[in-house]
Amino acid sequence: MKTRALNKTIKYIFAIIAVLCFLFPLYIVLNNSLKPFSEVRISEMWLPAQNPSFEGFIEAFSKLSQNMKNSFLLVTPVCFFLILFGSVIGFIFAKVRFQFSNVLFALVIFGMFIPYQSILIPLVRSMNTVHLYGKLSGLIVTHIVYGLPISSLMFRNYYAKIPDELIEAGMIDGLRLWGVFTKIVVPISLPTMVVVLIWQFTSVWNDFLFAVVLTQRPSIQPITVALQNLAGTQVIEWNVQMAGALIAALPTLCVYIFLGKYFIQGLLSGSVKG
Repeated sequence: MKTRALNKTIKYIFAIIAVLCFLFPLYIVLNNSLKPFSEVRISEMWLPAQNPSFEGFIEAFSKLSQNMKNSFLLVTPVCFFLILFGSVIGFIFAKVRFQFSNVLFALVIFGMFIPYQSILIPLVRSMNTVHLYGKLSGLIVTHIVYGLPISSLMFRNYYAKIPDELIEAGMIDGLRLWGVFTKIVVPISLPTMVVVLIWQFTSVWNDFLFAVVLTQRPSIQPITVALQNLAGTQVIEWNVQMAGALIAALPTLCVYIFLGKYFIQGLLSGSVKG
């Protein structure tokens, strides 16, 4: 009995230490974002704010509001088209039998393993050729193309668990393949749609590499690039920088708060038969 109690106590101690380690950086960011610029000291960042102020948040929001709008204009069409195209591609590879389907699907998935850094030069030249370089639309197309492999894989794995008898029953009732997809498969695809939505929203919102390479004008840059530009060349306003980091993280945090339980359900859906 004493051994069990001791083990339980040790587990709680390690759990508390882990939580503190994860929360301490958040405390540093939040604490210093609430300090006026005159109180911010790198050597005293862990000390609580004496005179809490929202001046850092006000200035950060005034500088980042347009870029946050750009990020929403970026992630909205990307998530929509990735759910649309990913579901269709996943359904085809999961339920439509045709020659070399496994080979073609392997080639689609291969796109997941190509390092982004290795294709930056041909990507920029391709965007220049189609006159999309330096435009938000070019960044949208890029994220759609590079998000398709993982999105298609998620939908394909989910659809593979759907009984073939359900598809056959729909076709016996007079539905064609597209009708089976839209009227039978899509209505039960919500869990995986939420998983793809959260995954791609987070990935695209937090992207910096493609954003900084493919956008030129500050007026069209996403918030991740604008956040980097908040750092001045002579003086860094740490309170503004940290307030901007919290503002930039808020949308993804809200997505996980409101859709987190559906994300877990979507990951686990179809994993157990019976």
